[in-house]
Amino acid sequence: MTTLLPADSAHQAAVAALKASYAAIPAGQQVRLAKRTSNLFRPRAGEAVAGLDVSRLDGVISIDPVARTADVQGMCTYETLVAATLPHGLMPMVVPQLKTITLGGAVTGLGIESSSFRNGLPHESVLEMDILTGAGELLTASPSKHPDLFAGFPNSYGSLGYAVRLRIQLDPVRPFVGLRHIRFDELDELVAAIATINAERAWDGETVDFLDGVMFSSRESYLSLGRWVNSPAEAAVDEASDYTGQQIYYRSIRALARDCLHVADYLWRWDTDWFWCSGAFGVQNPLVRRIWPARYRRSDFYHRLIGLDHRFKVGEKIDRLRRIGPRERVVQDVELPLDRTADFLRWFEANVAMSPVWLCPLQLRERDGGADHPWPLYPLSVGQPYVNAGFWGTVEIAPGGIDGDVNRLIETAVAEHAGHKSLYSDAYYDRATFSTMYGGEVYQRLKRTYDPDHRLTGLYEKAVGRN
Repeated sequence: MTTLLPADSAHQAAVAALKASYAAIPAGQQVRLAKRTSNLFRPRAGEAVAGLDVSRLDGVISIDPVARTADVQGMCTYETLVAATLPHGLMPMVVPQLKTITLGGAVTGLGIESSSFRNGLPHESVLEMDILTGAGELLTASPSKHPDLFAGFPNSYGSLGYAVRLRIQLDPVRPFVGLRHIRFDELDELVAAIATINAERAWDGETVDFLDGVMFSSRESYLSLGRWVNSPAEAAVDEASDYTGQQIYYRSIRALARDCLHVADYLWRWDTDWFWCSGAFGVQNPLVRRIWPARYRRSDFYHRLIGLDHRFKVGEKIDRLRRIGPRERVVQDVELPLDRTADFLRWFEANVAMSPVWLCPLQLRERDGGADHPWPLYPLSVGQPYVNAGFWGTVEIAPGGIDGDVNRLIETAVAEHAGHKSLYSDAYYDRATFSTMYGGEVYQRLKRTYDPDHRLTGLYEKAVGRN
């Protein structure tokens, strides 16, 4: 066992500060976390409310290399967590793409990455967690303790409570990840390849440990197959690539059939350019990139720039000067059954026409008890392969249209393709539809049990009301 915080008393002191900040908030007043950063794309419309002090809940408590587990505070970022686990030859079973996503955030708000086709979603590797509920109780939730809260916490977005400590499973690593980028001219062929890899954990005679992809168009899409290797030579390349400098990772997918990255560089390959979204700030221009400080080539800095733009309307003012019409933000991730993925992507290309689109296969892990939908607030089915499609950008608002039209169109199409939409960004569902999709009476029962006075903002109010 390796203890990383100065002492367990440091964690207890942080928990005590959290509970004290809760107790200091007047009864009947709503409660939020007091934090300055977020990876959500829902601008809040509500007034300022008192915040919980989570400032000292951002570290790794301990790592057990033998049991392959870690005890982690809820506000610990994956950047901090990965830096602590890699020296032990371990990593979280799923590491979401962006460095400043927190473990607690990935569990209560979901997360995904290229190991999800074999390891599911981040909350599935949680063994137990301490949660400060809306009622002010600190409860340990696990499959055997408060199992309803344990199962209902994922996708609750802080509407039932906040994770203070999480014990998670870890996976062993090797020094490098070897990559193969496989092009497909037909989406149906890409879907068939995903099905083969899901079944065999291999492709063309090579093991597949990581799987994601990109659709540039319905006639040009790629799967990036990763496998653990001990050296670049084992990946059939001369040296490992570096995409933290002048080279841009997503462009390499088209250019290179094989590649190799150090394990940390692989885990953060999407962060440097926020997938491809850094282009909006000119960072992909070679001249700009040379003078753009390396410490600001990361997703949280770009997110801050977006926040400033929302606050001061800089982009809108520039568009008016250039006589460009208003635009609608379309920033979404959706989960689609594998056998409906190609049809949805063709629909998306024809009706939304945003490109590229990130593709990330996933499949839930089976839980003891054999429940078909073990996580009721995001009821994906065990045994059903899915593909996450992520698309992030803006589209023109059509003449006579209003902001939100395209997002509503996407919500309808996702439902028609038996899919499910993540709630980290804009949502437009009516309350009844939302309830059928995200927990229904199960959520209401959890709310009555763990936040009876509604001290925490409800899930619908957060996701759709933007409170």
